Amino acid sequence: MHRNHTIGLLPRRPLQQLYRLLLALFYTLLLSGCSGLFFLPAKQHFTSPEQFNLRYQDVSIATVDGETLHGWLLQSTYQRKGIVYFLHGNAENISTHIGNVMWLPNEGYDVFLLDYRGFGKSTGNPDLAGALADIDAGYQWLTTNPTYLNDAKFILGQSLGAALTLSFASQQPDLEKTINGIVVDAGFPSFRGIAREKLGGWWLTWPIQYPLSWLIPSQYDTEKRLDQIAPTPLLVIHSTNDQIIPFHHGEYIYNHASTPKQFLKTDTPHSATFRSKQYREELVNFMGRNSGSASLQGYNTSAVQPETLQP
Repeated sequence: MHRNHTIGLLPRRPLQQLYRLLLALFYTLLLSGCSGLFFLPAKQHFTSPEQFNLRYQDVSIATVDGETLHGWLLQSTYQRKGIVYFLHGNAENISTHIGNVMWLPNEGYDVFLLDYRGFGKSTGNPDLAGALADIDAGYQWLTTNPTYLNDAKFILGQSLGAALTLSFASQQPDLEKTINGIVVDAGFPSFRGIAREKLGGWWLTWPIQYPLSWLIPSQYDTEKRLDQIAPTPLLVIHSTNDQIIPFHHGEYIYNHASTPKQFLKTDTPHSATFRSKQYREELVNFMGRNSGSASLQGYNTSAVQPETLQP
């Protein structure tokens, strides 16, 4: 009796070959420092600040390991209230993420956008360790820049940039002396955990989600040290409609961080928070409450709303 050995529409042998190919691909990505898994850089710039009538400067920063990083410094339209250090997500470069922050100069804030190594005009190849070194290089540039020594300073990270922000901030000694507030939008507390979640969401990689995720170094995860960001004020932003980084990641970050903290529950698509005037105002209000000094004087703890975590 002839049997048609098929699974769905794929014959068994091609399916096995596809499975082995995917397995080899994921092992290659993970063993090469997770660059292919977490980073999707583009070298070409697709837009520029000039197209949005923004005043800006190009910034070039040398890293300790010999790379050259590129960034844009957007200049405030009115009297400067402070500066926002913006760390973007995993794809393309600052030219495609500028839309998330190009409104801040009209609110009185300079914005420093940095491309990690391998992105845009920055040299090198991206990986987690390198990206964190790049963030530190940008941080050193910002906090020692004479122009901003007496200014309020905020770090705003989105998506992968939010996860990197958490990792960096939780290991930065005396952060509260230089940074007035940390903002993480659509972040996650564990690189290993998000990899396992994504691998587990596809039937073809579900059986190998644990062995593959364990190849990702855990020292960059912040799930067990989120409380170390305090006493720097933390604003956690996450959307209930986020299909890329599910809402429960934002809940975890907020629940495990120490006060002072605030949770802003939104309803926009992934990394589309600031298309909403209401959410832009929430960010401006957070920064306004914390712009007096890098100490916590004047922080409005009544802004912390644990009940906003309810679905």
